[in-house]
Amino acid sequence: MRIALGVAGGIAAYKACEVVRGLISSGADVQVIMTANAQRFVTPLTLQALSHRKVWTDPWDLTDDEVIRHVDLARDLAALVVAPATANVLAKLAHGIADDFLSTFHLAVTAPVVVAPAMNTRMWLHPATREAVATLRARGVTIVDPEDGPLAERESGVGRLADPARIVAATLAAAGRSAALRGRKIVVAAGPTREAIDPVRFLSNASSGKMGYAIAEAAARRGATVVLISGPVALAPPHGVTVIGVESAREMRAAVLRERAGAHAVFMVAAVSDYAPRASAGKIKKSGGPLTLVLDEGPDILAELGASKGTEILVGFAAETDDVLGNAAAKLASKNADFIVANDVLAPGLGIGSDRNAVTILDRAGGAHALAPAAKGEIAEAILDRVLRA
Repeated sequence: MRIALGVAGGIAAYKACEVVRGLISSGADVQVIMTANAQRFVTPLTLQALSHRKVWTDPWDLTDDEVIRHVDLARDLAALVVAPATANVLAKLAHGIADDFLSTFHLAVTAPVVVAPAMNTRMWLHPATREAVATLRARGVTIVDPEDGPLAERESGVGRLADPARIVAATLAAAGRSAALRGRKIVVAAGPTREAIDPVRFLSNASSGKMGYAIAEAAARRGATVVLISGPVALAPPHGVTVIGVESAREMRAAVLRERAGAHAVFMVAAVSDYAPRASAGKIKKSGGPLTLVLDEGPDILAELGASKGTEILVGFAAETDDVLGNAAAKLASKNADFIVANDVLAPGLGIGSDRNAVTILDRAGGAHALAPAAKGEIAEAILDRVLRA
């Protein structure tokens, strides 16, 4: 198991030595990467002696061979942990800035990422830092929150680097997930569908696709071969995921039924239109009066998957506005799914279009596992933990 440790330039950099020791004692092979400022606090030689590997600091160092080092090191990586992570490094990671070895390497990593911030309390509470942390959490990054206690500035407050044992435990947990789904195919349907009214108009819904994309990305980080069947959304394709774009419910049905072959699990996160209008061949003109649309019931993809379910795990989603758990339980039974993930779309700041969510996972044995409000990346990881036990 190969783990990369990024060390940033803060007074807590000396504790990276303990993190290296903890990871190595747990059987990991540790590759250390240091920023220029980190070298002002602890020498590369110290971390090289502890890790028994060359410490990388310079993206232009090609002395050994001519490989693109930051890309080569990212291959077959179980996890990247950055400890300590300064406010500067947090901002770089959150916004994709690549101006040194560590930040450039981070962009090449598709394995799980763990970040352990350390800084003065004022810096930790600054809106820019809070925004960077929220962005990383939403992306599925594990944040090992700093602790409360004495700081280097002869102050006391939140900002101390977490205990190295906590950092090691979080890193090993993330690394364990990185290969948990290796060799397994995961199919995720996400986003809305569009049903044509005429050549220029359509019926749709407000689904952003964020929850489905988060699940697809989380599954890919665990080593799965992921096929994401996506309705029209304004989201970038996740790292390492095959994306199949569709428009209508019928197109989504065809793609899901085709891709389910050999799948370990199918996640029907998509907000599929229940009804579709009988489309006009030409653009409908104003007539000076009301317009009547005839809507026909569309395909029920989840029910069709449930009716012909084999060994794959089938997970449905229920976006409800009232009697959330009751309606979700009824859907679980009627669709023959293994799990239903229920959420209240009217909850303020959660659900459709939001970066956060709060859900309850219902299973066929009658269990109900509630997940507290969190970034959708965190919710996705928790759903995979619960549903796939991986």
